Amino acid sequence: MWQIRVVASPTLTDLFVFVFGLIIGSFLNVCIIRIPSHQSIVTPPSACPKCGARIRPYDNIPTVSYLLLGGKCRACKSGISPMYPLVELLTGLTFLACYRTFGLSVETGKWIVFSALMIVLVFTDLRERTLPDAVTYTGFAAGMAFSPFTKTADGTARLLTSITFRSPLPAPVLSFTDAILGAAVGSGVLWLIAEAYFRLMGREGMGQGDVKMMLMAGAFLGVERTLLMLFVGSLIGSVIGICVIGFLYIVGWKKTVAMRAHRMGLGTVGTLRWVLVRRHQLPFGTYLGIAGVVVCLFGTPILNWYQSVLMAG
Repeated sequence: MWQIRVVASPTLTDLFVFVFGLIIGSFLNVCIIRIPSHQSIVTPPSACPKCGARIRPYDNIPTVSYLLLGGKCRACKSGISPMYPLVELLTGLTFLACYRTFGLSVETGKWIVFSALMIVLVFTDLRERTLPDAVTYTGFAAGMAFSPFTKTADGTARLLTSITFRSPLPAPVLSFTDAILGAAVGSGVLWLIAEAYFRLMGREGMGQGDVKMMLMAGAFLGVERTLLMLFVGSLIGSVIGICVIGFLYIVGWKKTVAMRAHRMGLGTVGTLRWVLVRRHQLPFGTYLGIAGVVVCLFGTPILNWYQSVLMAG
């Protein structure tokens, strides 16, 4: 008897995942544009923001249509933001990276959802300086829903419950507990920092959107990876912030900043702080979102390397 077996080639599977990511990326663009302004992400159909012409299906093919149209609206010839193909390509590449890292599993679905949420928050914070509750709270619910069905990547719950219970708890319970602990630690750390800053400086230095974002991220990541995300996000923000401030200071603000510093009697540190806080508000949620994707894909190798360094020391 002849047996027919259909085996998908790795290349075709990778291509399918990437194209699927492009399609989802197109939907994420809708979320990025409409959610901050409290518009429906379902209706009305997509249209040119300049002339209002409805975008036809053949002009709405992710990335391809942008290239074929030369980055311009077919009707009015006005420029289309490069953000649209960028989000689509980032989503496609991130989905492919998740699949190549975790294989065909529930975990891949979990991290694909997490990455999509991070991409939306990165660009909404970059564009609007806001992290919508509709995204963060939905993400928190998704992280908690995934947790019983994915293996525990964090040993915090196992360690804490071993003190109370003689026999180990089932894996789904441990994973769910890790999600709760991660959410509590992530949001709690940022809330304490924001509250301390407000008490010391008399004004808000961090919005509650960042706190809610870490509530969501913690539900996906657990305690260890949530703390790693905070560290990586702070590192990225510091590096980019210093580079941007230095560039702006050199090319255009040197005289203005120097005069301001002289009038206020500021030193070097005070001058940098004034430029950072008053003249260039850093979108911390954007850096946290980038860090979240980095930790999703490389969190385990980073933590393993850190533990090996501690053991060697």
